[in-house]
Parts: sequence; structure tokens; C-alpha cells
Amino acid sequence: LDQEDPEPPHIKEEQEELWTSQEASNIIEFPSSPPGLISEYTNVPVSDVTCNAGKKSFICCECGRKFGRKDSLRRHMRYHTGEKPYSCSCGKTFGLKTNLKRHMKCHTGEKPFSCSFCDKSFNRREHLIAHMRCHSGEKPFSCSVCNTSFSHGWSLDKHMRVHTGEKPFCCSFCSKSFRQRSDLVAHFRIHTGEKPFSCSECNTSFTQRHTLVQHMRIHTGVKPFVCSVCGKRFSRKGHLTRHMTAHTGEKPFNCSVCDKGFTWQSQFKRHDKPYSCFKCGKEFGHQRSVQRHMMSHEDQKPLACPVCKKNFRCSSELEKHMRIHTGEKPFSCPVCENRFSRRESVIRHMRCHTGEKPYSCSFCLKRFRCNQYIVTHMRSHTGEKPFDCSSCGKSFCSKSKLTQHIRVHTGEKPYTCSDPFSQSNSDRTHDSPHRKETVQL
Repeated sequence: LDQEDPEPPHIKEEQEELWTSQEASNIIEFPSSPPGLISEYTNVPVSDVTCNAGKKSFICCECGRKFGRKDSLRRHMRYHTGEKPYSCSCGKTFGLKTNLKRHMKCHTGEKPFSCSFCDKSFNRREHLIAHMRCHSGEKPFSCSVCNTSFSHGWSLDKHMRVHTGEKPFCCSFCSKSFRQRSDLVAHFRIHTGEKPFSCSECNTSFTQRHTLVQHMRIHTGVKPFVCSVCGKRFSRKGHLTRHMTAHTGEKPFNCSVCDKGFTWQSQFKRHDKPYSCFKCGKEFGHQRSVQRHMMSHEDQKPLACPVCKKNFRCSSELEKHMRIHTGEKPFSCPVCENRFSRRESVIRHMRCHTGEKPYSCSFCLKRFRCNQYIVTHMRSHTGEKPFDCSSCGKSFCSKSKLTQHIRVHTGEKPYTCSDPFSQSNSDRTHDSPHRKETVQL
């Protein structure tokens, strides 16, 4: 349970300062009385404060409510006038002395109401009553639309906004609206740049608490979400949800043109490509991809890497590049949790799990997982060899082939067993006698 003792949202100060729900249920509306009526009662001598037994002779001129005592009418009138004569040293004011006394417990730390199940304490009885529903499972507040039940009235209020579409909390910067105040508070930090939640391990800061909780699992290694089919564990619920599609084969995202199904929305967006460059007509699956592409039409690279001085068009490109120097790999595969420095690397990697090969050769119909693979493959049909060796002039269809060839001239042998080798397949060939020897033993 949360150890904090927050003010439950459904207990509103204005309600506290008026009258109890029992009293409110007894209200009988009368026509408004003449303006001078209240002054008539305020001039009654103190000895006449109490009226005859069973009678309620003191009437509110605003709402017509009747009271048996003059001081009860006076307290009630503060509801209409807004008067709050009782003040705390912290500056907060109250219409009733009892509310001030109750508020003072916030400063003294007094919590006289204790839970008999978990020993948690509260400074108000109504807070304890609301808390007890955690143990009893009681959910007395029910949605009239979908019959979902809730433990607290404020939970029902928030839920109802799902049906009504009401978003009463509005950002003063961008006018974006939200259903919950907490969502607005979190959103507001985008404008202020405030990141109040800091990691105790690496000092990385976050705008929201739940993002910090997710981040901390990188350090702790905690993976609380378990696949019920294969037992594989995940650090995020979203990763588990995506992983489950590997078992179910579900493809909920369908193209309306070709009826092709997709496991994830990101795959469908790439297939659909709803965004296009107005200069060259190239299509993209994401709006941010168009924005990055548009920079290619402008020959400006104003941002420089502080380590190697390489220049970039936009901050996102520089941020990606910096991961080469820092070694940061913030993107992980939801199936096997291999980590990558770029989001697009995860997308390419995921095709190993899904078997998807979206790129097809127009000559031989061979299919490939990556666009770069098909570009290289096409050169086998066209005979193009754009990569030339500066030492001997020999040409190659791919950069990797040229890199391997260069080692003939340099003598570099980066792959080691007991002896170095210049190519990875040489290392594997060399290693086979060792494996055979092990089998014979």
C-alpha cells in the first residue's frame, strides 16, 4: 500500500465547510426571503438563540433552509457569503472551527484513526472508511452506463469522463485538455522542462514517476511481467503484450486496400505510409520520418558532435549518433530483449521473429527483411559495383566485400582463435577441426 496519506480527491473542502450530507438531505427549498430577513435574526438577543423545542424559526434568506439555533444559521450563512473566519498559521482559512481543528492534524502529524488490518493510520475518519474498502473489496459506486463498480466516488467521477468525453483540465500553454488533473500536471512539465523524478543510480531524470519505475528495472533487472505460455519474463507490460502475439498469431491491424494483416500498429503504419514529402513525393509511415526527410532537401547541418565533430541536420540525428560514443542502447526487443541503439534497428531485428520480408526483388521475386539487402542484391542483376579499392582498382557490389578485400593489402586479421584470420568465414573454417577433435574425445 502507498505509505503516503494524500487528501482523497472526493473529500472537497467546500463540502466540509458547509454542512454534513445528513443535514443536506434534510434541506427543503423555500422561496427567497426578503433581503432584510437575515438582519432581523442577527439582531435577536443572545438569550433568544435557541427557539422553542421542535421548532426551526431561523430561516436562511438565500435558500430558505430552516435552523433551530441562531448560531447554526450564522455558520450556514458563511456558505453563501464565502466568509472563512478561522485561519491556520500556514495561511489556509476555514468556515468552521471543526474544519480548522481537523486541518491542524496535517501539521501535528496526528492520525487517530487506524486500520485494524494493516495498521495504516489516517487523520480523518472518512479517509479510514474509504481505505477499508481496499480490504473488504466493497465497491459501492457503480457506473450507470457500463455497470463497472468502484471503491471511491472520485474514481467513478473520473471513469464517467470516458463515456462523456469530458476533459475539464486545460493546459494554459497549448490549450490541450485532459480528463484527469494528474495528466495535466504531468503534461505541464513538457512546457516547463521540469523532471522531478531522478534515478538514484545514474541520475537520469524523468517527468513522470512511472517512467522512473520502468527505468529502474534496467538497474535492478526486475522483470515482473511473465508470459503464461512460455514463462518468459519482461520488464514492461507492453513488451509482454507484444510478445503474446508470437503465441496467438493475432494480427489486429488490417490494410483496407490489400487486406494484409499486421501484428503491431507500427508495422501497419509503415505499410500504409500516409505521410508524403511535398517536394519529392516520397511516402513515409510516420510524420517524424517526413520531418527528418525534409532536412535532406536543405543543405544545412548546423549541429556538431562534441566528440568527433561530425555535423547533423537535426537534434534527433545527433542524439542517435551520440549513442555510438556513449554505448547507450535504449531500445529493446519485446521478444528476446536484445538491446539496440536505434528504434529502426529493433524494427529490422523483429523481422527475425516474425519472418516478415517486406522487400521484394522485381527481377527474381526473392524477398528480403531490410531495404539495404535488396539494394545490394539488385547489383547482382545490374552488374553494378560502386565500391572501388583505392590500392588495386578492383570493384565490389557491397561495402562489406570491399572491407574484406582491403585486408588483403593491409594484412589485418581481426578474427582470432589461436591464430588471427582476416575474414570471419576463415575463422569458422579453421575452428571446425577443433570441434571435430572434441567430438572424437
